[in-house]
Order: sequence, then structure tokens, then C-alpha cells
Amino acid sequence: METQSLALVAACAVLALGAGAILLGRLRAAERRAAEAARRAQAQGRCLGMIARELEAPGLSLLGLAARLPPAMAPDVEAEARRLLVLSEEVADHLLAQPGPRGLAEARLVLGPLLHEAVDEVSRLMGEEARHWRITPEAEELVLLADRRALRRALAQSLSRAARETRSGDRIVLRVVRAAETVALVIEDEGAGLPRDDLSGLNEGTRGLSLGLAAARELMRAHGGELTLETAPGIGARTWLTLPRARVLEDQAAG
Repeated sequence: METQSLALVAACAVLALGAGAILLGRLRAAERRAAEAARRAQAQGRCLGMIARELEAPGLSLLGLAARLPPAMAPDVEAEARRLLVLSEEVADHLLAQPGPRGLAEARLVLGPLLHEAVDEVSRLMGEEARHWRITPEAEELVLLADRRALRRALAQSLSRAARETRSGDRIVLRVVRAAETVALVIEDEGAGLPRDDLSGLNEGTRGLSLGLAAARELMRAHGGELTLETAPGIGARTWLTLPRARVLEDQAAG
């Protein structure tokens, strides 16, 4: 009887080991599939981001060109430019919907060079003197702990919005607003020619975000911040890129 009991225990142990091996194999296979899916999603994200940029660049160029064309030609060119910009935003929105965490590569970042880089890119695409840009000294000197690539993308979307919702010769100002718990980069534009049908969702002066700005907002939220847009029809708009005050490195050094 004892021998039979030992044999039964041994058989159960073998079965348990076999079942454990099968489960472990399935778990490892699932992990491999998940890793492969993550790699495919990452590659797709890079591709979508490239497509969005490739659509945005000619859109901004055509929008700048339209301001310098004869009145008989300008409306058609401007319409084509805005169509490309809408497509760019739709691709950016699809990219925003992709699953997966948004990791940040944080480092010390002096904001001035990043601001000039983004402004120069938009200006180059739209043509010289298409917009009058002004970056305040405080904005240039601000030092942050942030992901440069993510912040540049949020900034590019915000500047592109300001550029396409203004007209040739309009002024766009980049300045800093500090509060007790936050610091914000504010992009102010004069908003000449701001389309009335783009004010859907208007609530106490705040306009609903476009698709491209929705993606930029997610990047700001990954930093613990926020992106909001305020508008006053016929006066202009403000885009607020807000971050926690703790991300201002000069404040930490002063304390």
C-alpha cells in the first residue's frame, strides 16, 4: 500500500511538473508576442509621426505662399494648404490613439535654443516675414527638466496652429507666465482671419483643441503639465503650455 501511495504521489508530481512546464511555455510565448506587438506599434508610431511631419511641411509652405500670390490665385492655394494641415492633424490624432506608455527622456533643457529652432522651422516653411515673431528674454532664459523631443513636438504643434490661424504680418509672441505651483509658456497671436466655424466648443473663452493640439496636450500631460487654448474672436488666441514649477531647474537652484 505504501509503495502504491508513493507511486501515486510521484505520478502527481510528474503531472504537476508537466503542467507547469506547459504553462511556463505559454507564458513565455505570450511575452514574446507582446514584445513583438510593442515593437510593431513603436515602428508604426515612428512612421505615422514622419507622415504627419511630411504633410505639415508643404501645408505650411503653401499657406505662406498664398499670402504672396495675386488675389485671384491665393484662395485655391490656401485651401490646398489647409487640406494638407488637416490631414497632418488627423494622422497625429491616429498616432495619439496608439496604445503604450509615453516614456520621457528627461534632461536639463535651456528653452531659448529650442524656441528659436521651432520658430525658424515654421518661418522657413512659410517664407520670410510671413509672421512677426517675438520671444521674450525670460522665455529664452528658462531652464527646465524635460524631454526635448516631446516638448519640441508640443511646441511645434502650437506654433503651427498660431501660424495658420493668423495672416501675413501678424504678430506672435512667446512669453512666460509664472504662478505659485506652475510655469507656463504662452503663445499669443493676433488671430486675424480666425474662422468662426473653428470656435466650436467655445466655453468662457476656451476653444476645443484640434487634433494636432490634442496630441501635444498628451505630451504635456506626460510631463505632469497641461495644454489649453483661449480665444477671443477678432482679437486673438493664447496657447498655454503649462508645467509643474518643480520642473524649473533655476528655481530649485535658488532654493
